[in-house]
Amino acid sequence: MTDAHCHLWDLLEYQKDAEEERLKTGTACAASSWNLEQFTYHEGLAKKAVEDGAQPVFCCFALHPQLSPDFIRGGYNSGLSMASGLDLLSSLSAEGRLSAVGETGFDLYTEEYLSAEKIQEEIFACHLETALKHNLPMVLHVRRAMHRIFPFAGKLKKLPAVVFHSWPGTAGEGESLIKRGVNAFFSFGSVVLKNHKEAIASAALLPADRILLETDAPYQPLRGKEFSSFRDLNDICSCIAALRKKASSDCGEAKELEEQTEVNFYRVFGRV
Repeated sequence: MTDAHCHLWDLLEYQKDAEEERLKTGTACAASSWNLEQFTYHEGLAKKAVEDGAQPVFCCFALHPQLSPDFIRGGYNSGLSMASGLDLLSSLSAEGRLSAVGETGFDLYTEEYLSAEKIQEEIFACHLETALKHNLPMVLHVRRAMHRIFPFAGKLKKLPAVVFHSWPGTAGEGESLIKRGVNAFFSFGSVVLKNHKEAIASAALLPADRILLETDAPYQPLRGKEFSSFRDLNDICSCIAALRKKASSDCGEAKELEEQTEVNFYRVFGRV
């Protein structure tokens, strides 16, 4: 299986044997981080996976849009300033240590985040320029903010790939991005199992060669669970395959979808 978006460092708080489970299930993943401690941990796992010939970990880094209110306050809660975070992003990119810039984007879900929209735009623009400079894919976090993405389509289409983590838009918006030349991939997690109507419709209708699977571990648990983990991927994959079969789309069996999403995953992140 492949997991296009997870937080391995954060998952440790819930599951100490998370890396053992990843290896046991043979899951390749892209791990997002927003500070050096997290990134260093992910990079260590990535190097060990290469040494052991195990399924790879691809390292991503960005300042999460939910950090933006804290940056307004001077970074007192996160312990990270906007300037130091952007400097770290620049260094990691220049040193060739990133597989993707992410997750970055816009989160306008709460009044607090909405009040920091301007600084989110500034951070996103910096991340986008870094990705363009180093020819890196981007992983986007977008909540109640798809209208903020389309004005950047002209630049996004110059990137090797753009992954929409937990795709928040409609199938029509996804198709529109593709038509605008954006090499967009749409990642789905447990929301398809939670009666999220737009996610269900998008997972059923968007092209199979644009679909990715994710856990967002530990942050998108299935109903009745405390956290999400690599074990959830089979259920997510089976659900999407059933949705596509019902819609008479181009991937109707779980195994076929699993194989297609693996191809898509490596199209984005490359191979070690």
